[in-house]
Amino acid sequence: MFRVCITDFLAAPATLESDLLKGLATVDCLLAHHPSELLGRTDEADALIVFHETSVTSEVIARLNRCKAIVRGGVGYDNIDLEAAGARGIRVCNVPDYGVDEVADHALMLMLACSRGLVRTERSLIHSLRPWDHHAVKPVPRLVGKTMGIIGLGRIGAATALRARGLRMNVIAYDPHLRPGLDKVFGVPQVSLDTLLAQSDVVSVHTPLTPETRHIINARTLGRMKPTAILVNTARGAVVDTHALAEALATGRIAGAGIDVLPQEPPDESEPLIRLWRQRDPVVNLIVTPHTAFFSEEGCVEMRTKAAEEVARILRGEAPRNCVNPQFLNPQSLR
Repeated sequence: MFRVCITDFLAAPATLESDLLKGLATVDCLLAHHPSELLGRTDEADALIVFHETSVTSEVIARLNRCKAIVRGGVGYDNIDLEAAGARGIRVCNVPDYGVDEVADHALMLMLACSRGLVRTERSLIHSLRPWDHHAVKPVPRLVGKTMGIIGLGRIGAATALRARGLRMNVIAYDPHLRPGLDKVFGVPQVSLDTLLAQSDVVSVHTPLTPETRHIINARTLGRMKPTAILVNTARGAVVDTHALAEALATGRIAGAGIDVLPQEPPDESEPLIRLWRQRDPVVNLIVTPHTAFFSEEGCVEMRTKAAEEVARILRGEAPRNCVNPQFLNPQSLR
């Protein structure tokens, strides 16, 4: 019988995973929040299922004696050392096709809330009840005909683009890794990053976190945006330099931001963007949600099911469907 460890996020009993792996593997829930909490607890695991509350570092991987797979229960896999896993013959896989609708809906929600001044108005009225008219919310731009710029036109970026087009917005995109012609399929013109920033009334980020995308939104790129523009990030926290964003919002350099992900989660109270948010200043158009864009009851079941099914395939000796580290796999060490 194999042993599968769920490193974080899920508390025992993990009934769904246990049922899917019945007769093949036992399932342990570790509820780790830091890689150090995995040391000595995952050493004899045959597979790991990892969510977003901890990381699987090279130190953890070096102690995996018989692990065949590390499966990320989610899309992004920047919290797993792909190269270290590959060197030891461990496949790293993800679940790229769950939660597309949830994240796209959340991005649109943040855009609409910022654009319509929802939170800003609620903050200003809750104590005074004045002015109880349109003066409480203005300025509010009409969204029809405005431009949304999508950074990263993958599954979620494309779903967000289609929703924005349903609101009769113009949509443009920047994605240097998009296969040629897909922009035509989606009906979303490709432009340079600087052009996107300069033309967009809303910039929505949907990239994975890579060395190329880390701090792709920074002081310089924020400076390229319109002063009336809104930034939305439902991708990865570190794609945005949050210090620069806090400064841009505090000085009115951009008009608002809806943020679901932060570089450190839970955030430190000293994080400038968190300090700005907690001031609840009605002048600052900032909405922060606690990494919940991915979540719905149905989406969580889909994510967990597909992660467990990928583990089962690998433990049975079958080919995985979504291996993300093939370039690092050492054939001589493949387990």
